[in-house]
Amino acid sequence: MSRTISTTQLTPEAFAPYGDVLDCCGAPDKIINAGKCGRFHDRAKVDVMDARVGISIFKAELRALPYTLDLIERHPEGSQAFVPMSDDPFLVIVSDGPEATPKAFVTDGAQAINFHRGTWHGVLTPLSGNGLFAVVDRIGETPNLEEHSFDTPWVIVAT
Repeated sequence: MSRTISTTQLTPEAFAPYGDVLDCCGAPDKIINAGKCGRFHDRAKVDVMDARVGISIFKAELRALPYTLDLIERHPEGSQAFVPMSDDPFLVIVSDGPEATPKAFVTDGAQAINFHRGTWHGVLTPLSGNGLFAVVDRIGETPNLEEHSFDTPWVIVAT
């Protein structure tokens, strides 16, 4: 038995309770490099409490819809940003907690996301491309990962 969730397009407004959408929509905040580069400034709040910021590279297996969601996780001591290293969409799953119904978003291929500290979320789920992501998150001495496995999984389907 499983439960079903339909995906929705990722927007900054819909994702705001869970984190930040990093994109370059609209006009840049600043023009730099002798007018050759637009800077879309300060798109995410990096929150690492009493640790340092690290940048890692993740290589994730490609997944497909429908997708079975049986595990969510959160990072209680720091935010976590996923920046795709290709222009391919990926699935973003968030939840208000293990007992709540998760929400599923699909990026447009030109968006990255930053989960707020403590946000329950699914694992990295690229839907196409090379599965490479730059990840900006907390590097510290204390544990920063909690996981929850669902007794009854959810199935995420395309809208």
